[in-house]
Amino acid sequence: MKDIQFLKELQEELRTQDTDCQAAPRFWALMDYRWRETTEGEHERVSIYSSDEAECYELSEYAEDILDDKYNMYAEEMLEELRELYDLDDESEMLEWIAQNVNDETFPIFEIEESFIVPNTMFLTKKEAKEHIKRNRHHYTKKVHTYAMTAWRAPKVERLMKILETFD
Repeated sequence: MKDIQFLKELQEELRTQDTDCQAAPRFWALMDYRWRETTEGEHERVSIYSSDEAECYELSEYAEDILDDKYNMYAEEMLEELRELYDLDDESEMLEWIAQNVNDETFPIFEIEESFIVPNTMFLTKKEAKEHIKRNRHHYTKKVHTYAMTAWRAPKVERLMKILETFD
């Protein structure tokens, strides 16, 4: 009896949920975002790889750490110069300042943000996909969202979905 109730509720949800402009048969996956390396000029952000620390930092974060100058490593006039470049958000000048004034080996990494379908995600309903995000947010970025997909040229999926949506 529980299975029949489950199927009735699923059927109602399948019939009434938003289609996100996708043709039938549809299912939901998750879309998230990640940064990947690109060429200078095509980038959306710059990160700094510090070989001494074996860490990567966004340029602004790296500059902020220098400006904090916790270890008194820089002269006040040097920090003022960096502060001006930071306030102007002048990427190329900040990169030049870092190359000239930071003692460890650093390398700029030019990055672009790209979207991707999260592997191993497939939900019959948008509601289920949203609940998954809520329960597992720690696995994703703040930008993760549901993404409707069509099971194009998948006759068995199409038949199954039709049965689920229309069977009485």
